Amino acid sequence: MTPKLHKSPDNLFADLGRPDAEEAYLRARLLGQILAAVERMGLTQGDLARLLGIKQPEASNLMRGKLSRFSLERLVAYLLALGGDVEVAVRWKKGRACGKPGVLRFAERRASLSGKLSDI
Repeated sequence: MTPKLHKSPDNLFADLGRPDAEEAYLRARLLGQILAAVERMGLTQGDLARLLGIKQPEASNLMRGKLSRFSLERLVAYLLALGGDVEVAVRWKKGRACGKPGVLRFAERRASLSGKLSDI
């Protein structure tokens, strides 16, 4: 029997009291984008492994959502390899500004990452 999934309006990891809630939430969001790309592209685990330059068991862990095995950096690299563009928006809370808000873009590094993703 498959468990029912419910969308949480907030950060489920924070609701569960995890100390790494923000990072876990970001990794889950990135993984969701990866899985959407895999489905849209019709990739198998083997296809994904070849495309990302990783071993099939690693692709299996990715497709099964084993978030603890993947850093933010690796997930960003995988998104780039799948043809995605990643933007990181920085916004400061009122009274805590240490710099100007901004957006960091990661897009055109795809070619230089191919074949080296397993090193990340």
